[in-house]
Amino acid sequence: MIYLDYAASTPVDPRVTEAMLPYFDQFFGNPSSTHIFGQQAEAAVENAREMIAQALNCQPHEVVFTSCGSESDNLALRGAAWAARQERNADHILISPVEHDAVSHTARQLADLFGFELEFLPIDEYGIISPEAVAERLRPGTAIVSVIHANNEIGTLNPIAEIGAICRDKGIPFHTDSVQGAAHLPVDVQELNVDLLAIGAHKFYGPKGVGALYVREGTSLHPSQTGGSQELGLRAGTQNVPYIVGMAEAFRLAQAEHGTRQAHAQILRDRIIGTILEEIPDTQLTGHPSERLPNHASFAFKDMDGNSLLMFLDIEGFACSSGSACKTGNPEPSDVLTALGLSREWGLGSLRVTVGKDTTPSEVDTFLGVLPDIITRARRLNI
Repeated sequence: MIYLDYAASTPVDPRVTEAMLPYFDQFFGNPSSTHIFGQQAEAAVENAREMIAQALNCQPHEVVFTSCGSESDNLALRGAAWAARQERNADHILISPVEHDAVSHTARQLADLFGFELEFLPIDEYGIISPEAVAERLRPGTAIVSVIHANNEIGTLNPIAEIGAICRDKGIPFHTDSVQGAAHLPVDVQELNVDLLAIGAHKFYGPKGVGALYVREGTSLHPSQTGGSQELGLRAGTQNVPYIVGMAEAFRLAQAEHGTRQAHAQILRDRIIGTILEEIPDTQLTGHPSERLPNHASFAFKDMDGNSLLMFLDIEGFACSSGSACKTGNPEPSDVLTALGLSREWGLGSLRVTVGKDTTPSEVDTFLGVLPDIITRARRLNI
């Protein structure tokens, strides 16, 4: 099998596994315990917090550990919205229509069950949100603004720093889902002008089941999971020490090696995009042609079922996606492709190809060599 679905998940880097192993059996204490076993575990958690803070260019106490990127998004949206309602009677939530479900579904629930007003920002043909569109829609009653850093389905990058500067000038909390972006781009929260930023370890060669939320000092946030006083009272529950240690090491490596990884991935990405657009008729690139993740290629094929395409690819030995890993298997076009204005005849035939740091040129060539025939077979099945 040739794996080309690195936006869905990545294998754990051996260096990360090595860092994690002692915390499964040697240093296994509960970080909240006062004895030496607990102190060892707590020291590991705080050391990991410092490592992530250094990579994000923030203070350690601004890093909150969670179970994944989705939980980080949930905590950011719910926590900020509830706090804004309590403190300044703000009920307006402003998000893009191309957010990950962790943001869009949370925002919809806040609207449907808790009475918040949800407004969607306009996007251009590439899925980009303009800073001007945000500025036009901000109001004193805006509780939170959330714009995705790098789109998981179409790879498009958004002007986060510019949007963040506008929100800061108006005193409105600004959140970005950087679960994809942090895996491939420098993530300096000061330069990005964000108040809340979510990451998830398994996108950058760390373990599944652990994430983090950056919370700028002074940002009001209500916990969405209550219990003990862990994570400054913002996220109750015993910390997953081995996974937190693994995430910190994986994020350190991702930020330290991003230049080399980006250059390697971008060459492969551009070859995939160029070859597919040139050799396969009735095909269009989704997302921005250049302002996109360096490892991300995504397409829409006319008159084709994306799930059939994935089935054929799997049979031939290739692991890809039809968009978000959270979307695969649904027979309807994704919300993201619908927001881009793609018709059903185009939106059903989506394909996402994402490469990793260890993907080889020969693997890409093998994939490109068989894809045209697979597309033909998938289209024939759709007739």
